[in-house]
Amino acid sequence: MRVLYVLLYYLPHCTGLTLHVARIAEAMARRGHSSTVLTARYNRALPAEEWINGVRVVRLPAFLRISRGMLMPTFPLAAWRLIGEHDLVSIHTPLLEASLVTTWARLRERKPVVITHHGDLVLPAGWFNRFIEFVMYRIYRAAARYATAVIAYSQDYADHSHYLLPVMPKVRPIYPPVTIPRPDPDGVAALRRAYGLEGKRIVGYAGRFVEEKRPDLLLRTVPLLSARFPELRVVFAGEYRIRYEHFYERCLPLIESLDDRVVFLGLIRDPQVLANFYAMCDVLVLPSGTECFGLVQAEAMLCGTPVVVSDTPGAREVVRVTGMGEIVPRGDVAALAEAIARVLNDRSRYIQPPERIAATFSLEGTVTAYEEVFQEALAAWKEARGNPR
Repeated sequence: MRVLYVLLYYLPHCTGLTLHVARIAEAMARRGHSSTVLTARYNRALPAEEWINGVRVVRLPAFLRISRGMLMPTFPLAAWRLIGEHDLVSIHTPLLEASLVTTWARLRERKPVVITHHGDLVLPAGWFNRFIEFVMYRIYRAAARYATAVIAYSQDYADHSHYLLPVMPKVRPIYPPVTIPRPDPDGVAALRRAYGLEGKRIVGYAGRFVEEKRPDLLLRTVPLLSARFPELRVVFAGEYRIRYEHFYERCLPLIESLDDRVVFLGLIRDPQVLANFYAMCDVLVLPSGTECFGLVQAEAMLCGTPVVVSDTPGAREVVRVTGMGEIVPRGDVAALAEAIARVLNDRSRYIQPPERIAATFSLEGTVTAYEEVFQEALAAWKEARGNPR
């Protein structure tokens, strides 16, 4: 099977979405399928085309940025050519070019399309962002009408998604691909030493420092927790100076007021170091206002760390099915602080064996589910063309 994956950012850009696609594409390649990624050349230093772990990556020049998106003038011609070379197209939304891709697929012998929806687009306040959200929703709707199947991260998210509700008969819930090395105790100790965290109670956060993930809520719990946990430190792993959003800069007065109780590690690219970070944390917190899953939750649990998450559709799924954490009302700082305190005071009550977590969230299980959806879509296309083989 020859699969073309279409998304805006790909490796070495590192977000949950790019890791999701990379893990699927690479695993499919290991299973003998052909994997090609069509994406933006967001950094001119990157090659226009290369192979990464068995995946062919085609990057197109981007000349204009619009919020998180980029315009790629050569995209229509490149997409037309590559769709013709592949059996199936895997679109990953939000994507400005989604409806163009489905139009090309329809004209190219009605090639099958499977959409993976990585979350309803939610941007910061402002009329221009509202306009972008409106346009992106319309583009998605046009693409989803043609798609054979639409993959959602969970049924919980699908049931509450503005984007997915109109196409619910096509929706297939598949958990994201989760893989993380086992933590290395020596590496954990070294990480603590490197950042002066020996003997500290560590509340972790993993992800971009953007408004929709509400890291400011976690920061506001520090004054509420400090009296009970004098050695508490909040440690952030992930990008915090975001080109398309300046939420970190807006939060600087709050960050500076907390002095050395807040530590920023930056983006951790090494999977082993990331596993050590999770294991170093006493609890991981995901206070998002909107979140379709939160891959970091499952990764942290596999490393033995419980989670506190906001009661957000999709995000609460991981704690719901594992019991390895607490779920708190969205936006409630006091409730968030109390949940963190409960975990810190009785951490062992929340711990589940890694084998149990891995039985629910695994790379191979997710790839098998994707492979089945792709094969069903391709079989339906062949049958419609009178070629059932």
